[in-house]
Amino acid sequence: MPEETKIIRIIGTDLNGNNKIEVALRKIKGINWSYARAVRNVLNVPSNTKLQDLSDEQIQKMIDIIKNPKKYGIPTWLYNRRRDIETGESKHIVGGDIDLTHKLDIKRLIEMRCYRGFRHMFHYKTRGQKTRSHGANQRGRIGIAVGVAKVKKKLKK
Repeated sequence: MPEETKIIRIIGTDLNGNNKIEVALRKIKGINWSYARAVRNVLNVPSNTKLQDLSDEQIQKMIDIIKNPKKYGIPTWLYNRRRDIETGESKHIVGGDIDLTHKLDIKRLIEMRCYRGFRHMFHYKTRGQKTRSHGANQRGRIGIAVGVAKVKKKLKK
């Protein structure tokens, strides 16, 4: 008889309980394999432990580790937001907060009217890629005749 799959909800994401801890944690937006391994090491469980084998206290501790990594000694170079512009502190953002933070960063660049802000405003590439042949909505080729244009033949009457 196949094992029953247990779904565990952590930080707004449904995780498969049959997966190992590191594999399951990677399904949460903002957690990569190295951060998932650090969380597992702080929990002090073997690497082959499945997520459904953890007790409720361990799952609550895992959520606290993900939300407050500084308290548990996870190094700052594993965080995904180091030296935040507003606060200056390093933090790790997970879940839906990533999208919100990204949108606010782009909005700040546009309001600042810096070069990257203008590139974002006009939907151009911002990291130095060329835009002549392809890119955001083919903007480099608007208004330019490309290729061979077919000439319509006039019918004789």
